[in-house]
Formats: sequence, structure tokens, C-alpha cells
Amino acid sequence: MRIYPEKLSAQLKQALQPIYVVSSDDPLLAQEASDAIRSACRQADYSERQVFDVERGFDWNIIREANASLSLFAEKRLLELRINSGKPGDQGSAVLLEYLARPAADTVLIINVPRLDSSTLKSKWAKALMDSPLCAFIQLPTISIEQLPQWIKQRLAQQGLSADPDAIDLIVARTEGNLLAAVQEIEKLKLISSSTHLDLDSIQASIADSARYDVFGLVDAALSGDAERSLRVLAGLRSEGVEIPIILWAVARDIRQLATLAQQVNTGVPMDRALAKIWPAPRKPLFSKALKRLSGQQWQLLLKEAQLIDEQSKGQAIGDPWLAMTSLIARMAGVRLPALSSL
Repeated sequence: MRIYPEKLSAQLKQALQPIYVVSSDDPLLAQEASDAIRSACRQADYSERQVFDVERGFDWNIIREANASLSLFAEKRLLELRINSGKPGDQGSAVLLEYLARPAADTVLIINVPRLDSSTLKSKWAKALMDSPLCAFIQLPTISIEQLPQWIKQRLAQQGLSADPDAIDLIVARTEGNLLAAVQEIEKLKLISSSTHLDLDSIQASIADSARYDVFGLVDAALSGDAERSLRVLAGLRSEGVEIPIILWAVARDIRQLATLAQQVNTGVPMDRALAKIWPAPRKPLFSKALKRLSGQQWQLLLKEAQLIDEQSKGQAIGDPWLAMTSLIARMAGVRLPALSSL
């Protein structure tokens, strides 16, 4: 059965379903929904937890065996199945339908998938899960850039904070639709702000006095050509527990924009005109330096490298995403490394 996201909390207080499907393209929304289910499971004494990441070549018999076997300690179990592609394939579809027909006793299964398109929602496995009374299917909405100011206002209120509209606009500009980055920004503001009401000046001051390691500072350092600082900030972000998807979102956003700008400049568009839409305006010199440092082809190659890092972070490609991110940041800053042309 389908459950609206705002109804999930109430449903969890009633009775746990054998199966939950959490469908979202946003890491924060997916994490919060999954955390709510995990919390309810812990309160109901589901003490054993197993996590399965579905990658290329995944052996679906593992799920069959988990369904057929009892807990090693005869305890209630939480199983988590992460299907990053959103497509389990023929074998996976068959296993999911088998599981739905006979869910394991004293077991809750959470299935994490991206937001499913209309054709996937009509597939046999997805439709069966949505229609079954044994499954709670939560398709989380996408928060548009137009909805973001109101969403940030609500999140500020949850932290006991309020803000002027122009202050909220600044947070929107810094995060541009990345909800996880927006929440981190709000949490940081709560820690370092001396007032519960935020105006534009206080947020700008907080940004200036913020933590040593900042995703936006990382990107700006790389665009300015400061390789040493950008790599130091990257290492700091990693040590502080910032995850790859957050960093990659900010990095890939600017690389994508630079690739487009470079193409415009190559076709004869004046640099000043190409940079006219860069906002906030103080970032224009950074983009100008970056465009002069690397060619359009190089920015396109860096964009491909960012796509590879995304796949690595999701377990869909071989390689260490942190090592690849270090290489990407160094190249953005102008460090010459081998094999860029072979990507």
C-alpha cells in the first residue's frame, strides 16, 4: 500500500509492516525516512540488522536464504536492501515477489530505491509491492528550487530559529536544492549564531566565521587554482565525516556550468557575456580564472570523472571515490595528472 510521507510517522506508531519501500532521489529525505523506520524497529526490539547492497552481479539467492533462515540468535531482524539502480532485473524481481508472498517471520525488510519513473512503477514487482497490504510504499517528493525557501523556513523552525526572507534566500543560493547541504548549513548556523532570529548580516557573518572545512570553500579554492588549500579542505571534510555525495553535488554543479560556459566562449560569446548569469557576482572572477586555466574539452572530461565518482559512491563502479575525488579536485585546480585524456 502506498503511504504519503507525512503519514509515515503515524503508521510506524500503529504496527510495523513486514516490508517498507523508500523511494527517493534525495539522500536526506531517503535517510530520514529510513531512520524513522529503523528507530521504530529498535523500539520494537528488532536487534539484529543486515544490509545488502545490490551491485552488478549481486547474488539474489542471499535474499532467498535470509528469508528462509531464522535469526542466529532467534531475535527480531531488520534487513535492508539497497537497489541503487532502481531496477532489480528479472532475477531480483522474482525474488522480491517470492519474499512478498511469504515474508520472513519477525523480520522487517527496508528496500531503498531511487525515485521510480512511471514505467518502473508499472513493473510487476513494483506494482505488487504498492498493492500489497504487507508493504508500505513511500515515494518521497522532490523539493523544487521554488519550494526550497518554505522548506528551509520549516527546518529553521524545527531548530528554534527564524530568518528574514533575504537571509533565507542566501541559504537557498548556497545550497541550490541540495537538502542535505541545506540542513547542514542550518545546523551550523544554530551552533554559531548568538540569536534565534537570523538576518542577512548575521548569516553572512556566520558564513565568514564558519568551520575551517566547507564544501563551498573547497570548490572556490579549486576554481581559484589553489591546489594546496583545496586538497587540505577536502581532507578536512573527509575527517569531519562529510560524505562524498554532498561534496560531489557542489563540485559537479560548477564543473557542469564551466563546461557549458567554455562551449559558449569557444563559439565566440564574449567572456563577460558568458559570465553574466553567474550568481552571486563575487564568484565571476573564479569562473573566469577557471575558464582560462582549462579548455572546454578538459571540463567535459572532468564532468565524466565526476559521473564516475557518483557511480563509485553508489557501488556501481570499481574504485575508491575518495581517491578519485582527490584527483578531480587537483585537476580542477590545474594540477597536471596523467590519464585525464583517457577518461
